[in-house]
This record gives sequence, C-alpha cells and structure tokens, in this order.
Amino acid sequence: MSETSPSKEGPILTIVGDLVALGPLRRDLLPLYQRWVNDLGTMRTLGLPPSPMTSEKEEEWYERQSKTEDDTPFTIYERETLRPIGNTGLHGIDHRNRTATFGILIGEPECRGKGYGTETTRLMLDYAFTALSLHNVMLQVFEFNAAGIRAYQKAGFNEFGRRRKSRMMGGRLWDEIYMDCLSSEFERPVTTGKEWGISAWLSPEGTARIEVGSDYGETAR
Repeated sequence: MSETSPSKEGPILTIVGDLVALGPLRRDLLPLYQRWVNDLGTMRTLGLPPSPMTSEKEEEWYERQSKTEDDTPFTIYERETLRPIGNTGLHGIDHRNRTATFGILIGEPECRGKGYGTETTRLMLDYAFTALSLHNVMLQVFEFNAAGIRAYQKAGFNEFGRRRKSRMMGGRLWDEIYMDCLSSEFERPVTTGKEWGISAWLSPEGTARIEVGSDYGETAR
C-alpha cells in the first residue's frame, strides 16, 4: 500500500463536506505527515523550528495525539479523490470553559488556494460548536501569512489582538495575530439539500445524537 492509498474499504470519514472530508489520524500515513512538516514553506506558517522532523519524532507526535483527550486531530482528505492532503484539529479543549485552539496544515502545495482550507475551518468550527458544545475557538497566525488570514476571516474568525514584532521571518519581524470565533457569531454553512450545524446532529424528535452523519491555524499539531 502506498503512503497515500486508503484501504480497500476506503478511509474512515468522520465529517464530509463539499470539497473535503475529515477522518482520524492513520499510522500508515506517518511518512506522509513527516514529509509535510519537513517542507520549509509549511514550517514557516506553522511556527515550527526550521530543523528536520525525524521519523522518531513524528512517531512520538502520533502516539501523543492518538491518546490525548484534550485534542481532536483529523486527517484532511480531498473529497473527490479521497487523497490525504493535510491535518487539522482542535487543541487544548476545555469543556468547563468551552474553549479550544484551532490548527490546520494543508500539506500538498497544489491543494492550496482551492478553498479546501476555508471549508475545513468551517467544518471544524461547526464541529466545535455543535458537537462539542464549545463557545470560543481561537487561533494564532503570523502577519506574513496573508492567505491564511483571508481564509480564517472568510470562515468566521475575527482578530482580537496582536503580539507585535514577535516573529522573525525573511530578515524582519512580524506580528503574531490572535483571532477567535464565538458560537453565537458563527454562521453555519448551509447548501441546497444539505444542512450543517444543529439539524445535522438532531433526530426528527429533537434528541441529540452522537454521530456527525454521512454527510490555514497555524499549529495543527
């Protein structure tokens, strides 16, 4: 099996959108995950140190993420091909205070600029607010990541503060931008014949059910 090939039954999908689908992390994809975070272009937006990520470190990351109860990590798939293209997740989930931090990584360069990141962000916000009953989801993004900022704004995030001149990149200092989205502000994406949000989580009698149905954050790890 190649590093990007799902099983004969196809990958497990937890949430399915129009452009992307989200499923659990997979051990067989570790070489692919490792390749993504060894790309310098990806490292600069994630805030990772510009040093090689070894297979041993990637294995440690996977073991932590597969067992943690405070994070909900996903693999992002291109819906049409079911090709894995990135990772996303909610981190530091605090159910008492109803907060979490969002992260995303689109690892395949040719899959950037196609709306995949924006839809992933919307799906994750809907999941956070509807399935997990969170109220505030935040993220951190660097000032030089203009494409990421636009995607987050389009998905529903708004800036609420900055740590000024705190990130060195390209020989100059940039701001670190803090953005968040509240459940009361989030406009759930609805398309013809398919409803996201509360309607996707309720039975006809109005009783909540567990499954989602068939139906760029910086740090994604």
